[in-house]
Amino acid sequence: MNTYKRALTIAGSDSGGGAGIQADLKTFSALGCFGMSVITALTAQNTVTVTGIHPVPPEFIARQIDAVMTDIGTDAIKIGMLHSPEVIATVAEALRRHRATNIVLDPVMVAKSGDKLLRDDAVQALKTTLIPLADVMTPNLPEAAVLLGREITAESQMENACRELAALGCRAVLLKGGHLTGADSPDLLYIDGASEPVRLDAARIKTPNAHGTGCTLSSAVAAYLALGHPVDEAIHRAKHYLLKALKAGAGYRLGRGHGPVHHFHGHWG
Repeated sequence: MNTYKRALTIAGSDSGGGAGIQADLKTFSALGCFGMSVITALTAQNTVTVTGIHPVPPEFIARQIDAVMTDIGTDAIKIGMLHSPEVIATVAEALRRHRATNIVLDPVMVAKSGDKLLRDDAVQALKTTLIPLADVMTPNLPEAAVLLGREITAESQMENACRELAALGCRAVLLKGGHLTGADSPDLLYIDGASEPVRLDAARIKTPNAHGTGCTLSSAVAAYLALGHPVDEAIHRAKHYLLKALKAGAGYRLGRGHGPVHHFHGHWG
């Protein structure tokens, strides 16, 4: 009998389909993994704004995780929107209980529209409870600034930021520089024990269709980990996938705001 490579996303639902659970499942499928989901919150959301957030009770989040892990299991886990300290604690406890591996944490704090998705009192719980369980963390510069308590506005500040984020306990940090200005979008990859971070360049794609890029990148990393690639190769492959998805999605129009990337660019379109 054949077996699937299994990838689980623990994140919020995006009713507009461009980010969150929906983007994660599309990415898993596009890259050849069987995707499963644990929904942490429902959002009423489109390409323009988030009009409402309805949190899922922590005990039901734990029940979803237990249902998946006790029967199907998983080869990698992507974690996105968690919203509150209680949810963060619930997810962390479940991951420890099931001895989860290949954990990719995308510390989602703000939607592309600017709407806040993480309560202020949840940041400390994220730092002390969940980040130490992660194999890979993928913050952008505003998220890294919140975690470190200071602004990061230049590439020269990113190396120290990577080291400080890794010191919180995760095994690898991919610090995304997309919020900087310039022709390129520099990311830094720091793997625990390395002498210095590795700079990963990518050309900046001029497109309004960048909704869900963070979700897509982190779920692509998880998919490639599930497929058996080591961390550094998984991240390189995930960045290449996202770049092609951004380029392909730039030719489409969906909604009045920030449209999605083209997750299935390798299959149709």
